[in-house]
Amino acid sequence: MCKKVHTTADGSSTIFNAEINQYYHNPNGAVTESLHVFFETSGLLNYLKSAKSLTILEVGFGTGLNFLLLLGICIKRNLNIPIRFFSIEASPLDTETAHQLNFADHLENPSLKELLPEFFSGLKSGINLIKPLDGLDAELHLFVGDFEAFDSKNLKADFIFHDPFSPEVNEELWTAEVFQKLAGFSRPSVVVTTYSAASKARGAMASAGWFVARAPGALGKREMTIASLEEAKLENFKRVNEQNLASRYKEGDFS
Repeated sequence: MCKKVHTTADGSSTIFNAEINQYYHNPNGAVTESLHVFFETSGLLNYLKSAKSLTILEVGFGTGLNFLLLLGICIKRNLNIPIRFFSIEASPLDTETAHQLNFADHLENPSLKELLPEFFSGLKSGINLIKPLDGLDAELHLFVGDFEAFDSKNLKADFIFHDPFSPEVNEELWTAEVFQKLAGFSRPSVVVTTYSAASKARGAMASAGWFVARAPGALGKREMTIASLEEAKLENFKRVNEQNLASRYKEGDFS
């Protein structure tokens, strides 16, 4: 079996994929990393203080952790807003593996962990619509398939969680074409965050027209990356030289 459950240093679970020799999350802390990269650095937690609705696009559903964390935060804050969470996953976990994941001690509402196996049950290729909780206007639109096949005419994301495997093993999800497509699914004010600080990834973003900046990384990682289609969204971060990186990317300097 190439996918095995692993307990990270903060006690939360991740998956180790032996076929590509990579973890789904930082082995120093799956939950800690997710909160830092996708909820805190992105500005999502502050956004929720006054949001009238929320649409998120995630590249790499993985263990479903980010969606669970979002549900817990919304329940704790008693948010009654429409939440649409679109996620793309080419190789979803099986329900048996999902049962083994331990997130209960890290969720605002530990009972949310019981929802996790249902996310992976009976999935079909294409979009799977899941409404996990009564009383919360939250929908998971889980797309099973390759990124290039994903399409949604009505999707305009407020935030993008770019969370595939690293550029070294999943290069096809870190190209300028991918980031151009993501821009088409976004509001102008969208914010993209990713754990990666690779120059090639940043060059691909810049080449696709994104403004790009450095941000402090999680759990021993010096940096991560944040980007937006609006320059003002990055005013509190150290910008990269987009023009230089885009030029280098187009010239193949990062190959």
